[in-house]
Amino acid sequence: MGDTEREQPPGTDGKQGADGRQGRRWPGGGSIVMGRLFGVPIHVAPSWFLVAALITWFFGNQLGRVLPELGAERYLVSLFFAVAFYASVLVHELAHTVVALHYRLPVRRIQLQFFGGVSEIEKESETPGREFVLAFVGPLLSLVLAGVCYAGMLTVESGTVPGVLLTGLMLSNLLVAVFNLLPGLPLDGGRMLRAVIWQLTGRPMTGTVAAAWTGRGLALTVLIGLPLATHTTGLTERESFTGVDSLIDGLLAAVLAAIIWTGAGNSLRMARLRERLPALQARVLSRRGVPVAAGTPLSEALRRANEAGARALVVVGPDGEPLSLVRESGIAGVPEHRRPWVPVGTLAQELTEGMRVPADLAGEALLDRLRATPVSEYLVVETTGEIYGVLSAADVERAFLDAMAKRPAGRTSD
Repeated sequence: MGDTEREQPPGTDGKQGADGRQGRRWPGGGSIVMGRLFGVPIHVAPSWFLVAALITWFFGNQLGRVLPELGAERYLVSLFFAVAFYASVLVHELAHTVVALHYRLPVRRIQLQFFGGVSEIEKESETPGREFVLAFVGPLLSLVLAGVCYAGMLTVESGTVPGVLLTGLMLSNLLVAVFNLLPGLPLDGGRMLRAVIWQLTGRPMTGTVAAAWTGRGLALTVLIGLPLATHTTGLTERESFTGVDSLIDGLLAAVLAAIIWTGAGNSLRMARLRERLPALQARVLSRRGVPVAAGTPLSEALRRANEAGARALVVVGPDGEPLSLVRESGIAGVPEHRRPWVPVGTLAQELTEGMRVPADLAGEALLDRLRATPVSEYLVVETTGEIYGVLSAADVERAFLDAMAKRPAGRTSD
């Protein structure tokens, strides 16, 4: 019903993998781009239309009881409420986005979807204080919107269409704020809890573990407690658990619990992945390269590489300056009997500035550098400009996936 702000895994383009760094484009997942605000694309997922239709139907039925004179027009009013509600969710997400951009944290997109929206922030906050502020501004804006709607309610009659709409929007924004302040990941309250524990312990991972497990406990509480609460407090008009409304409550609780449980687990996995990212080092992952002239026959170039124990070829000019990289796929495509007559320059890709990677680059900085220029190979150079080797994007992807799959010793699950 609200925001579940999340960070994308480093090295990904919206997927649970390392594809974005190797030149694949992030797909919208079937979502519709509605525009941009502050340079960030606004996406609407297909699930939004389903939820908007359900809100229109249920709220329209309630309007039929409160304002029977509306007739069929009540569904138009209800549709307006659904759109206005998601507009308020968008404001909630924009609050996260504006603060993230202020802290120079890249935001991939905002997506409106099933049960609210997400702000996809690509990097982690540098300090617990910033993390706390980044998480808190969303619920704060929802509370402000609830207050604005309440003030509007005081200026109109309660038994009118504006009065009913303002009441509904006030309650829905209040619910979004309260729900997101619950202290468990992936909700905003969980990120605030993580920030507090991070501040107290000095370790972001400790805060993540505590907030993630709190989130899992919250998921179980929602799964069991929501149907019981709505039944015992009389929030819905039913006499037993056998009614349709009780079934809807159970399904709603199950969906919410699944979202929270899955989000908490993802937050935990991403935090553990970030701890392992420093192991992704350009120097370690690079293949040793040998310099060759552009006119050197491929067979001769490969012979020199084998003698030197190298696995990559770098085409250099007369002054030794690297000009291009011989593509691994190009070498594989030349039959062995033709290699003495194929100059390596015809198989090479010209070097651009983005294809030069410092040997000391590691972790997220390395992944960011590769995503900025998505190609198959990169030239790895020392700070002095000397050639160190060639870095294959496929090797980085394999190392990234290995880091994601690796579990701490002695653990079998998250």
